[in-house]
Amino acid sequence: MSEEIVYIRGDATAPCAEGARVIAHVCNDIGGWGRGFVSALSERWPEPEAAYRAWYRGRAANDFGLGAVQLVEVGPRLWVANMIGQHGIKGRGKGVPVRYEAIDTALGRLADRVAGLGASVHMPRIGCGLAGGEWPLVEPLVAGRLAGRGIPVTVYDHGEGA
Repeated sequence: MSEEIVYIRGDATAPCAEGARVIAHVCNDIGGWGRGFVSALSERWPEPEAAYRAWYRGRAANDFGLGAVQLVEVGPRLWVANMIGQHGIKGRGKGVPVRYEAIDTALGRLADRVAGLGASVHMPRIGCGLAGGEWPLVEPLVAGRLAGRGIPVTVYDHGEGA
C-alpha cells in the first residue's frame, strides 16, 4: 500500500480522475457555511450546503459534531464529504478553530465509506485555510488514514492562474 499523496495545481471541485470520486473538505461545528472552500462548492452544487445545514439543524438527533462525516451525492459517482474538523470560526475565541483530532477521526470514518465506494479522494489542503491549520500537521493524517489504506488521494493547490 502506498502512502503517497498526489499534489496538483487546479480546482478541487473539478476532480481529475475516472470512476467514483469524493471531494473532502472541513466544516465547522457551529452551522456556519459561506466562506472559504465551501463558497466554491456552493457555486457548483446546492446539495452540500443544504445537507450540511439540515444536518446541523437536526444535530440533537444525529451524529453532527467534531469528527463526523456526511457524504452528499452531487453527481453520478461523485460525492462531497462534509467533515466536521473545526470548532467555531476564526476570530471568535482564542486560538485557531482547526481540531486535528477531529480531522483525524473524520478521515478515518471517510476512509471506511470511500473504501466501500471504491472511490478516490480529492481535496484542497483541508483545515489549512480559514480553520488556521498547518499542512505539515494535517498531511500525515491524510497519508495515514487514506493513502495508507490504498485510497488514491489528490490534493489541489488553487494558485494564481489555476
